Amino acid sequence: MRRVALIYDARHAYDGKVMLGVARYVRERPGFNIYLERDALKDQKLPPLSQWEGDGVIANFDHPSVASAVSRSGLPAVGFGSGYGWRSASIPYFFSNNKMISQKAADHFLTRGFRNFAFCGYPKNRINGWSHERERAFCVYLKSRGHSCASYSGRFRTGRHWGAEQQSIGEWLLSLPKPVAILAANDSRGHQVLEACQAFELAVPQQIAVIGVNNDELLCQLSNPSLTSIEQGTEKIGYEAAALLDRMMNGYKPRTRRFIVDPVRVVARNSTNVLAVGDHLVAGAMAFIAANAMNGIKVSHVGRALGISRSTLEARFKKALSFSIHAAIQRARMDRVRALVSGTTLPLKQIAATSGFRSVQHMTTLFKKSFAQSPARYRLNLHQT
Repeated sequence: MRRVALIYDARHAYDGKVMLGVARYVRERPGFNIYLERDALKDQKLPPLSQWEGDGVIANFDHPSVASAVSRSGLPAVGFGSGYGWRSASIPYFFSNNKMISQKAADHFLTRGFRNFAFCGYPKNRINGWSHERERAFCVYLKSRGHSCASYSGRFRTGRHWGAEQQSIGEWLLSLPKPVAILAANDSRGHQVLEACQAFELAVPQQIAVIGVNNDELLCQLSNPSLTSIEQGTEKIGYEAAALLDRMMNGYKPRTRRFIVDPVRVVARNSTNVLAVGDHLVAGAMAFIAANAMNGIKVSHVGRALGISRSTLEARFKKALSFSIHAAIQRARMDRVRALVSGTTLPLKQIAATSGFRSVQHMTTLFKKSFAQSPARYRLNLHQT
Protein backbone atom coordinates (compact mmCIF):
# COMPACT_ATOMS: atom_id res chain seq x y z
CA MET A 1 0.00 0.00 0.00
CA ARG A 2 1.24 3.47 -0.91
CA ARG A 3 0.69 5.92 1.94
CA VAL A 4 -0.05 9.35 0.49
CA ALA A 5 -0.83 12.56 2.37
CA LEU A 6 -3.28 15.03 0.78
CA ILE A 7 -2.92 18.53 2.19
CA TYR A 8 -5.49 21.06 0.99
CA ASP A 9 -8.06 23.65 2.05
CA ALA A 10 -11.49 22.00 2.07
CA ARG A 11 -13.22 25.40 2.28
CA HIS A 12 -12.28 26.24 -1.30
CA ALA A 13 -14.03 24.77 -4.33
CA TYR A 14 -10.76 24.88 -6.29
CA ASP A 15 -9.02 22.55 -3.84
CA GLY A 16 -12.06 20.29 -3.63
CA LYS A 17 -12.11 19.82 -7.39
CA VAL A 18 -8.40 19.05 -7.44
CA MET A 19 -9.04 16.36 -4.82
CA LEU A 20 -11.82 14.89 -6.97
CA GLY A 21 -9.22 14.35 -9.66
CA VAL A 22 -6.91 12.69 -7.15
CA ALA A 23 -9.79 10.49 -5.96
CA ARG A 24 -10.53 9.34 -9.51
CA TYR A 25 -6.92 8.29 -10.01
CA VAL A 26 -6.93 6.42 -6.70
CA ARG A 27 -10.18 4.62 -7.61
CA GLU A 28 -8.69 3.50 -10.91
CA ARG A 29 -5.53 2.17 -9.26
CA PRO A 30 -6.23 0.47 -5.91
CA GLY A 31 -3.33 0.31 -3.50
CA PHE A 32 -3.31 3.77 -1.91
CA ASN A 33 -3.74 4.54 1.77
CA ILE A 34 -4.78 8.20 2.02
CA TYR A 35 -3.98 10.53 4.91
CA LEU A 36 -5.99 13.79 4.82
CA GLU A 37 -5.32 17.30 6.11
CA ARG A 38 -8.41 19.32 5.16
CA ASP A 39 -8.21 22.45 7.36
CA ALA A 40 -7.58 25.96 6.12
CA LEU A 41 -3.97 26.12 4.98
CA LYS A 42 -3.06 28.70 7.61
CA ASP A 43 -4.49 26.40 10.31
CA GLN A 44 -2.77 23.19 9.19
CA LYS A 45 -1.19 21.38 12.14
CA LEU A 46 0.99 18.97 10.21
CA PRO A 47 2.77 16.06 11.88
CA PRO A 48 6.55 15.96 11.31
CA LEU A 49 6.46 14.57 7.78
CA SER A 50 10.05 13.42 8.04
CA GLN A 51 8.94 11.08 10.86
CA TRP A 52 5.69 10.04 9.20
CA GLU A 53 6.10 6.66 7.56
CA GLY A 54 4.56 7.75 4.29
CA ASP A 55 5.48 7.42 0.65
CA GLY A 56 4.39 10.70 -0.93
CA VAL A 57 2.54 14.02 -0.64
CA ILE A 58 0.19 16.11 -2.76
CA ALA A 59 -0.25 19.57 -1.26
CA ASN A 60 -1.55 23.05 -1.94
CA PHE A 61 1.55 25.22 -1.81
CA ASP A 62 -0.22 28.56 -1.36
CA HIS A 63 0.83 28.79 2.30
CA PRO A 64 4.57 28.86 3.13
CA SER A 65 4.31 26.75 6.28
CA VAL A 66 2.73 23.88 4.34
CA ALA A 67 5.13 24.16 1.43
CA SER A 68 8.23 24.33 3.63
CA ALA A 69 7.08 21.35 5.75
CA VAL A 70 6.55 19.28 2.61
CA SER A 71 9.90 20.34 1.21
CA ARG A 72 11.75 19.48 4.43
CA SER A 73 10.21 16.01 4.54
CA GLY A 74 12.30 14.78 1.65
CA LEU A 75 9.36 12.67 0.46
CA PRO A 76 8.30 12.47 -3.18
CA ALA A 77 5.88 15.39 -3.49
CA VAL A 78 3.76 17.29 -6.00
CA GLY A 79 2.40 20.78 -5.35
CA PHE A 80 -0.55 22.66 -6.79
CA GLY A 81 -2.10 26.06 -6.29
CA SER A 82 -2.55 29.54 -7.66
CA GLY A 83 0.84 29.68 -9.35
CA TYR A 84 1.95 32.48 -7.02
CA GLY A 85 2.52 30.66 -3.74
CA TRP A 86 5.72 29.08 -2.50
CA ARG A 87 7.89 27.53 -5.20
CA SER A 88 10.64 24.96 -5.13
CA ALA A 89 13.11 24.14 -7.85
CA SER A 90 12.86 20.46 -6.98
CA ILE A 91 9.11 19.88 -6.48
CA PRO A 92 6.77 19.63 -9.52
CA TYR A 93 3.94 22.14 -9.42
CA PHE A 94 0.56 22.29 -11.21
CA PHE A 95 -1.45 25.48 -11.87
CA SER A 96 -4.00 26.97 -14.26
CA ASN A 97 -3.50 28.66 -17.63
CA ASN A 98 -4.71 32.14 -16.72
CA LYS A 99 -4.02 33.56 -20.17
CA MET A 100 -6.37 31.06 -21.81
CA ILE A 101 -8.99 31.58 -19.09
CA SER A 102 -9.10 35.29 -19.93
CA GLN A 103 -9.22 34.66 -23.67
CA LYS A 104 -12.16 32.27 -23.30
CA ALA A 105 -14.05 34.90 -21.30
CA ALA A 106 -13.28 37.60 -23.86
CA ASP A 107 -14.40 35.44 -26.79
CA HIS A 108 -17.65 34.62 -24.96
CA PHE A 109 -18.37 38.33 -24.62
CA LEU A 110 -17.24 39.27 -28.13
CA THR A 111 -19.57 36.76 -29.79
CA ARG A 112 -22.42 38.43 -27.91
CA GLY A 113 -21.62 41.80 -29.41
CA PHE A 114 -20.12 43.63 -26.42
CA ARG A 115 -17.97 46.68 -27.05
CA ASN A 116 -17.33 47.79 -23.45
CA PHE A 117 -15.25 45.61 -21.13
CA ALA A 118 -13.95 45.61 -17.57
CA PHE A 119 -12.13 43.38 -15.09
CA CYS A 120 -12.91 43.15 -11.37
CA GLY A 121 -10.07 41.74 -9.29
CA TYR A 122 -8.42 42.00 -5.88
CA PRO A 123 -5.76 44.15 -4.18
CA LYS A 124 -2.42 42.49 -4.76
CA ASN A 125 -0.94 40.29 -2.05
CA ARG A 126 1.67 37.54 -1.78
CA ILE A 127 -0.30 34.79 -3.54
CA ASN A 128 -3.00 36.39 -5.72
CA GLY A 129 -0.84 37.26 -8.70
CA TRP A 130 -3.27 35.04 -10.64
CA SER A 131 -5.85 37.84 -10.42
CA HIS A 132 -3.50 40.36 -11.98
CA GLU A 133 -2.35 37.83 -14.57
CA ARG A 134 -5.96 37.28 -15.63
CA GLU A 135 -6.56 41.02 -15.72
CA ARG A 136 -3.47 41.64 -17.86
CA ALA A 137 -4.30 38.80 -20.27
CA PHE A 138 -7.92 39.93 -20.58
CA CYS A 139 -6.96 43.52 -21.37
CA VAL A 140 -4.13 42.61 -23.76
CA TYR A 141 -6.32 40.19 -25.71
CA LEU A 142 -9.13 42.74 -25.99
CA LYS A 143 -6.65 45.40 -27.12
CA SER A 144 -5.56 43.06 -29.90
CA ARG A 145 -9.21 42.95 -30.97
CA GLY A 146 -9.53 46.73 -30.93
CA HIS A 147 -11.13 47.24 -27.50
CA SER A 148 -10.10 48.92 -24.25
CA CYS A 149 -10.71 47.50 -20.78
CA ALA A 150 -11.39 49.19 -17.43
CA SER A 151 -10.08 47.61 -14.21
CA TYR A 152 -10.96 47.51 -10.52
CA SER A 153 -8.84 45.90 -7.82
CA GLY A 154 -10.61 47.06 -4.68
CA ARG A 155 -9.33 48.58 -1.46
CA PHE A 156 -9.87 45.84 1.13
CA ARG A 157 -8.05 42.53 1.53
CA THR A 158 -10.71 40.72 3.59
CA GLY A 159 -14.49 40.36 3.66
CA ARG A 160 -14.78 42.23 6.98
CA HIS A 161 -15.24 45.48 5.07
CA TRP A 162 -17.85 44.20 2.61
CA GLY A 163 -20.19 47.17 3.13
CA ALA A 164 -17.51 49.65 2.09
CA GLU A 165 -16.26 47.37 -0.67
CA GLN A 166 -19.76 46.95 -2.09
CA GLN A 167 -20.18 50.72 -2.15
CA SER A 168 -16.85 51.07 -3.95
CA ILE A 169 -17.68 48.36 -6.52
CA GLY A 170 -21.15 49.84 -7.08
CA GLU A 171 -19.78 53.32 -7.74
CA TRP A 172 -17.25 51.83 -10.17
CA LEU A 173 -20.00 49.92 -11.98
CA LEU A 174 -22.08 53.10 -12.30
CA SER A 175 -19.13 54.88 -13.93
CA LEU A 176 -18.73 52.29 -16.69
CA PRO A 177 -20.29 52.73 -20.16
CA LYS A 178 -23.24 50.40 -20.69
CA PRO A 179 -23.77 47.66 -21.68
CA VAL A 180 -20.50 46.37 -20.24
CA ALA A 181 -19.02 42.87 -20.03
CA ILE A 182 -17.08 42.13 -16.84
CA LEU A 183 -14.66 39.30 -16.13
CA ALA A 184 -14.39 38.74 -12.39
CA ALA A 185 -11.15 37.30 -11.02
CA ASN A 186 -13.03 34.31 -9.62
CA ASP A 187 -16.55 33.20 -8.76
CA SER A 188 -16.46 34.87 -5.34
CA ARG A 189 -15.67 38.22 -6.96
CA GLY A 190 -18.31 37.58 -9.61
CA HIS A 191 -20.89 36.93 -6.89
CA GLN A 192 -19.90 40.20 -5.21
CA VAL A 193 -20.28 42.11 -8.49
CA LEU A 194 -23.81 40.69 -8.88
CA GLU A 195 -24.64 41.70 -5.29
CA ALA A 196 -23.43 45.23 -6.00
CA CYS A 197 -25.56 45.32 -9.16
CA GLN A 198 -28.63 44.49 -7.08
CA ALA A 199 -27.78 47.13 -4.47
CA PHE A 200 -27.31 49.81 -7.14
CA GLU A 201 -30.27 48.66 -9.29
CA LEU A 202 -28.17 47.77 -12.32
CA ALA A 203 -29.80 45.25 -14.65
CA VAL A 204 -27.95 41.97 -15.25
CA PRO A 205 -27.23 40.97 -17.97
CA GLN A 206 -28.86 43.84 -19.92
CA GLN A 207 -26.57 46.55 -18.52
CA ILE A 208 -23.84 44.46 -16.95
CA ALA A 209 -22.87 40.91 -17.95
CA VAL A 210 -20.57 38.97 -15.63
CA ILE A 211 -18.30 35.91 -15.92
CA GLY A 212 -16.52 34.32 -12.96
CA VAL A 213 -13.78 31.70 -12.84
CA ASN A 214 -13.76 28.19 -11.32
CA ASN A 215 -17.38 27.14 -11.88
CA ASP A 216 -18.14 26.69 -8.19
CA GLU A 217 -21.55 25.11 -8.85
CA LEU A 218 -23.09 26.08 -5.50
CA LEU A 219 -21.91 29.67 -5.58
CA CYS A 220 -22.84 30.12 -9.25
CA GLN A 221 -26.36 28.78 -8.70
CA LEU A 222 -26.88 30.83 -5.52
CA SER A 223 -25.94 34.02 -7.36
CA ASN A 224 -28.80 36.15 -8.68
CA PRO A 225 -28.93 35.79 -11.61
CA SER A 226 -26.96 32.54 -11.90
CA LEU A 227 -23.31 33.22 -12.67
CA THR A 228 -21.62 32.21 -15.91
CA SER A 229 -18.18 30.82 -15.13
CA ILE A 230 -15.01 29.36 -16.63
CA GLU A 231 -14.53 25.70 -15.79
CA GLN A 232 -10.83 25.35 -15.01
CA GLY A 233 -9.05 22.06 -15.46
CA THR A 234 -8.90 21.53 -11.70
CA GLU A 235 -9.88 17.87 -11.68
CA LYS A 236 -7.30 17.25 -14.38
CA ILE A 237 -4.72 18.93 -12.13
CA GLY A 238 -5.56 16.45 -9.37
CA TYR A 239 -5.56 13.43 -11.66
CA GLU A 240 -2.28 14.33 -13.35
CA ALA A 241 -0.65 15.26 -10.03
CA ALA A 242 -1.59 11.87 -8.59
CA ALA A 243 -0.33 10.08 -11.70
CA LEU A 244 2.98 11.95 -11.54
CA LEU A 245 3.39 11.25 -7.82
CA ASP A 246 2.70 7.57 -8.44
CA ARG A 247 5.54 7.45 -10.97
CA MET A 248 7.83 9.41 -8.63
CA MET A 249 7.19 6.95 -5.79
CA ASN A 250 8.43 4.27 -8.19
CA GLY A 251 11.69 6.11 -8.77
CA TYR A 252 10.81 8.38 -11.71
CA LYS A 253 12.52 11.80 -11.67
CA PRO A 254 10.53 14.33 -13.74
CA ARG A 255 12.45 16.74 -15.91
CA THR A 256 9.56 19.20 -16.09
CA ARG A 257 8.72 21.08 -12.88
CA ARG A 258 5.95 23.42 -13.98
CA PHE A 259 2.70 22.04 -15.40
CA ILE A 260 0.17 24.52 -16.80
CA VAL A 261 -3.34 23.08 -17.26
CA ASP A 262 -5.78 24.66 -19.73
CA PRO A 263 -9.37 25.61 -18.84
CA VAL A 264 -12.13 23.31 -20.07
CA ARG A 265 -14.99 25.56 -21.19
CA VAL A 266 -17.32 28.46 -20.45
CA VAL A 267 -20.37 27.29 -18.50
CA ALA A 268 -22.99 29.78 -19.65
CA ARG A 269 -25.70 30.87 -17.21
CA ASN A 270 -28.07 33.82 -16.91
CA SER A 271 -25.47 36.47 -16.03
CA THR A 272 -24.37 36.58 -19.70
CA ASN A 273 -27.60 35.52 -21.40
CA VAL A 274 -27.91 38.60 -23.58
CA LEU A 275 -26.97 39.91 -27.02
CA ALA A 276 -25.47 43.38 -26.73
CA VAL A 277 -26.37 44.61 -30.21
CA GLY A 278 -28.12 47.91 -30.88
CA ASP A 279 -29.04 47.09 -34.49
CA HIS A 280 -32.44 45.37 -34.31
CA LEU A 281 -31.90 43.63 -37.67
CA VAL A 282 -28.61 42.11 -36.50
CA ALA A 283 -30.23 41.06 -33.22
CA GLY A 284 -33.04 39.45 -35.21
CA ALA A 285 -30.53 37.68 -37.44
CA MET A 286 -28.70 36.28 -34.42
CA ALA A 287 -31.97 35.06 -32.91
CA PHE A 288 -32.88 33.36 -36.20
CA ILE A 289 -29.44 31.75 -36.38
CA ALA A 290 -29.67 30.49 -32.80
CA ALA A 291 -33.04 28.90 -33.50
CA ASN A 292 -32.13 27.37 -36.87
CA ALA A 293 -28.37 26.76 -36.99
CA MET A 294 -28.84 23.01 -36.69
CA ASN A 295 -31.21 22.92 -39.67
CA GLY A 296 -28.50 23.46 -42.26
CA ILE A 297 -29.34 27.14 -42.89
CA LYS A 298 -27.15 29.29 -45.13
CA VAL A 299 -26.52 33.03 -45.25
CA SER A 300 -29.25 33.52 -47.87
CA HIS A 301 -31.86 31.98 -45.53
CA VAL A 302 -31.09 34.58 -42.86
CA GLY A 303 -31.61 37.51 -45.21
CA ARG A 304 -34.87 36.09 -46.57
CA ALA A 305 -36.21 35.50 -43.06
CA LEU A 306 -35.65 39.17 -42.21
CA GLY A 307 -36.75 40.56 -45.59
CA ILE A 308 -33.43 42.26 -46.30
CA SER A 309 -30.79 41.79 -48.98
CA ARG A 310 -27.81 39.66 -48.17
CA SER A 311 -25.31 42.44 -48.93
CA THR A 312 -27.08 44.97 -46.70
CA LEU A 313 -27.40 42.53 -43.80
CA GLU A 314 -23.79 41.43 -44.20
CA ALA A 315 -22.57 45.02 -44.00
CA ARG A 316 -24.66 45.78 -40.90
CA PHE A 317 -23.57 42.49 -39.35
CA LYS A 318 -19.87 43.21 -39.72
CA LYS A 319 -20.32 46.74 -38.38
CA ALA A 320 -22.19 45.55 -35.28
CA LEU A 321 -20.29 42.35 -34.51
CA SER A 322 -17.04 42.45 -36.53
CA PHE A 323 -17.65 38.97 -37.97
CA SER A 324 -19.71 37.60 -40.85
CA ILE A 325 -23.11 35.91 -40.92
CA HIS A 326 -21.44 32.73 -42.09
CA ALA A 327 -19.11 32.83 -39.05
CA ALA A 328 -22.10 33.34 -36.76
CA ILE A 329 -23.87 30.30 -38.22
CA GLN A 330 -20.71 28.22 -37.89
CA ARG A 331 -20.17 29.27 -34.28
CA ALA A 332 -23.77 28.53 -33.35
CA ARG A 333 -23.59 25.08 -34.93
CA MET A 334 -20.29 24.21 -33.30
CA ASP A 335 -21.41 25.44 -29.88
CA ARG A 336 -24.41 23.15 -30.15
CA VAL A 337 -22.23 20.25 -31.30
CA ARG A 338 -19.87 20.87 -28.38
CA ALA A 339 -22.83 20.79 -25.97
CA LEU A 340 -23.90 17.42 -27.39
CA VAL A 341 -20.37 16.05 -27.27
CA SER A 342 -19.80 17.16 -23.68
CA GLY A 343 -23.28 16.68 -22.25
CA THR A 344 -24.44 13.40 -23.84
CA THR A 345 -23.15 9.95 -24.72
CA LEU A 346 -24.59 10.07 -28.24
CA PRO A 347 -22.33 8.52 -30.90
CA LEU A 348 -20.53 11.11 -33.01
CA LYS A 349 -22.25 9.77 -36.12
CA GLN A 350 -25.64 10.55 -34.56
CA ILE A 351 -24.51 13.99 -33.44
CA ALA A 352 -23.31 14.76 -36.97
CA ALA A 353 -26.63 13.64 -38.47
CA THR A 354 -28.78 15.65 -36.05
CA SER A 355 -26.52 18.70 -36.52
CA GLY A 356 -26.94 18.89 -40.27
CA PHE A 357 -23.46 17.67 -41.25
CA ARG A 358 -23.05 15.45 -44.27
CA SER A 359 -20.48 13.28 -42.47
CA VAL A 360 -18.65 12.75 -39.19
CA GLN A 361 -15.43 13.73 -40.97
CA HIS A 362 -16.85 17.12 -41.98
CA MET A 363 -18.07 17.78 -38.44
CA THR A 364 -14.72 16.70 -37.01
CA THR A 365 -12.78 19.01 -39.32
CA LEU A 366 -14.84 22.04 -38.30
CA PHE A 367 -14.77 21.03 -34.63
CA LYS A 368 -10.97 20.89 -34.67
CA LYS A 369 -10.81 24.35 -36.28
CA SER A 370 -13.09 25.74 -33.58
CA PHE A 371 -11.75 23.99 -30.46
CA ALA A 372 -8.24 22.80 -31.45
CA GLN A 373 -9.08 19.12 -30.95
CA SER A 374 -11.35 16.44 -32.35
CA PRO A 375 -14.79 15.85 -30.75
CA ALA A 376 -13.64 12.41 -29.59
CA ARG A 377 -10.57 13.89 -27.87
CA TYR A 378 -12.66 16.73 -26.44
CA ARG A 379 -15.09 14.26 -24.88
CA LEU A 380 -12.24 12.13 -23.52
CA ASN A 381 -10.46 15.13 -21.99
CA LEU A 382 -13.69 16.35 -20.45
CA HIS A 383 -14.18 13.04 -18.66
CA GLN A 384 -10.58 13.15 -17.47
CA THR A 385 -10.98 16.58 -15.86
